[in-house]
Amino acid sequence: MRLVVILTLIVLAPLAWALFKALRRKSAPSGPVGSRESAPASIELAGSEPFEIAAHLYESTGAPILDFEALDDWAAQATSQEAGRRARQAGHRAWLLHMRDWLGTHAELVETPDAWVLSGYAPGQARALGEFVSTSRRRINQLLEPLARFPEQERSTLITFDNGDDYYRYVANFYPDEGEFALSGGMFIKAGCPHFVAVLNNLWILEPVIAHEMTHFALAHLSLPLWLDEGLEVNTEHRVSASSQHHTRTIELLKQHQEFWNDATIQEFWTGESFHRTDEGNSLSYDLARAIVNLAGRDWDAFVRFATTARREDGGAAAAREALGVDLGELAVAAINAKAKGPWNPRPEAWKRVSAKA
Repeated sequence: MRLVVILTLIVLAPLAWALFKALRRKSAPSGPVGSRESAPASIELAGSEPFEIAAHLYESTGAPILDFEALDDWAAQATSQEAGRRARQAGHRAWLLHMRDWLGTHAELVETPDAWVLSGYAPGQARALGEFVSTSRRRINQLLEPLARFPEQERSTLITFDNGDDYYRYVANFYPDEGEFALSGGMFIKAGCPHFVAVLNNLWILEPVIAHEMTHFALAHLSLPLWLDEGLEVNTEHRVSASSQHHTRTIELLKQHQEFWNDATIQEFWTGESFHRTDEGNSLSYDLARAIVNLAGRDWDAFVRFATTARREDGGAAAAREALGVDLGELAVAAINAKAKGPWNPRPEAWKRVSAKA
């Protein structure tokens, strides 16, 4: 099984080695000492009026958010697909420079061939993160082939915030206005310019967060049921990041699962609602998703057929029966060694709503 075997690929560039190289690299300065590129007021496109960045920025919870739909409409006027792609990329970069100014004078935008890293890290550390992003893209593609898909010729974008207050103030833009939400260490934001965000932290702590959120990015094109999406991400995070914590399925943990899951809570799991709980159901949801994906992924070719046909509307139930030849309820019971007292299969007819991932 592709998801449970240990990768035999030699890790050529883990984060620590990338950091070591970055700190030793003697990079040529990009400009005069003390220079700082200004955030552009507008960007150009041949044959069209300039796109006024400032006129299309709006502030929500303090952060400057770009009207990306307006940017896409403007870029669509380009004479070629490649020119349009470059125009959108120029708009994304311009927005990141405005975000840099909002974060503070200590923040910098570092660019690598595969990544934009906007953070308050020292330049060497920021470049190490960019190199880790590049390495992670390659590993995720290898591990999840053919499911993973990163947009060609587009950089992955990482923004780190100095503290939790700024982080939650920013991500509030992408949550519903009401409700309780679990704490998070990072988030993939698909809206507008796809990017992932985290809180500035020790690089070893940040590494698995990046791997997890990048896997969200690579699988976003599939619109998976949330439990399946998160199960793939947790498994991939453990294999991509050397510093990821590998949780042992202890007797105590299995007992927690067996006490928590019942006919009602398992339906929350299939809809994705349990992942937003603020109690132990949150962490148990991620662990159950990981365990089910481990079981389902033993036959990788069959799992690929399942993942590419699974629908959120029924939690993936029909696709599991067709591609895997099993009911999802049976997999959930086996994953926690439980004795189900009722039907644990997804029951869409009983759901009030199907939770979509932010």
